[in-house]
Amino acid sequence: MIAETVCSAVSAAGLGIAVVTAYRKRFLTATRIAAYSLVPIGLVMTGVVEWLADTAFSPTAWAGFGVLGAAWVLFMTTRVVERRRGGTRKERRAARAADRPDAVAAPAASAPSLGQGSRPASRPAAAPRGDDDFSDIEAILKKHGI
Repeated sequence: MIAETVCSAVSAAGLGIAVVTAYRKRFLTATRIAAYSLVPIGLVMTGVVEWLADTAFSPTAWAGFGVLGAAWVLFMTTRVVERRRGGTRKERRAARAADRPDAVAAPAASAPSLGQGSRPASRPAAAPRGDDDFSDIEAILKKHGI
């Protein structure tokens, strides 16, 4: 009963503020204020406020929230245990594939095989140049540890 009275008073005050705002020729703001001020009375009329008040002061409702919390904790615990018991991701996938004999196995080589072709096995060391144009740059890089 008190919650409904408070919501009605808040709505009435909001509508009064909206009228004053509209009198000042700020119609867009007045419309917004009126919309916000109608929300509490709408909640009272739909019964949401009464339901919230009954829920907040009901021991049965709080026990229900406790049961929901316990169910959530049990669910999360089973997920953690399931993940720890499964091993690595590859082992879990292999176990799932073994459980389903009709599953198609992935090919062994998924990456293309690149032959040596015309590439040399290793790059030869660069031959030293006669002119030391980059020696000062190399000294700066060595000084900074690069």
